[in-house]
Amino acid sequence: MPGPLRWLLFAVVLTALPVTAGVLVLGEGEPDTAPPETAAPAYSSTPLGDLDTATVALARAPFCDRIPEEAVAEALDGKVGPTASYDAGQAAELAPGIKDVAHEHGCRIAGPGGTEVRAWVFVPPVTRDRATDLVTEAAGREGCSRATAPAYGDPSVALLCPSGKRTWVSFRGLFGDAWLACSLSAPSRLAEQELLDRTGRWCVAVAQAASVVE
Repeated sequence: MPGPLRWLLFAVVLTALPVTAGVLVLGEGEPDTAPPETAAPAYSSTPLGDLDTATVALARAPFCDRIPEEAVAEALDGKVGPTASYDAGQAAELAPGIKDVAHEHGCRIAGPGGTEVRAWVFVPPVTRDRATDLVTEAAGREGCSRATAPAYGDPSVALLCPSGKRTWVSFRGLFGDAWLACSLSAPSRLAEQELLDRTGRWCVAVAQAASVVE
């Protein structure tokens, strides 16, 4: 290779080295534009007293698959067991020991130690007069007493029904023209206020799941 051409190539290489180094240094100083990863917020249940039931509109349609798993686990205070869902027109166990053709959409979910949650909404629209009758019928259930609790619709009723080692707690009421009911069966050793609070939080999750989806 002729001498002048060799020196020309060497000069080009020497010039390129600082330029490349400068680009690398500048690249290291550029800020990371990728958005930081954020963890999904943990589930937090809502006390019944914090639910504005006057603004809740229900769809009178299947809803059980929209209830958060965390809400079910919290209500059952442990491992979630089998789930039995049913729709209007199907034969189902509508209440403990009572089987009939359903006129509602509902479900019941078992938990440990005989714990169980239930929820259902009537498919036919319910008038206010009919809802008042339903409240009266529920309040007159043998072995049950009315509990002092926040409203679950208007009109509504809260029931405490002790039975042996378990107590059945139920909230039910009218939301617009939809009659919604939910319940929790849990060990009777739990304090009444704890039972009412757990049932209320479960029933809020039910109402939110059964609400009209925009």
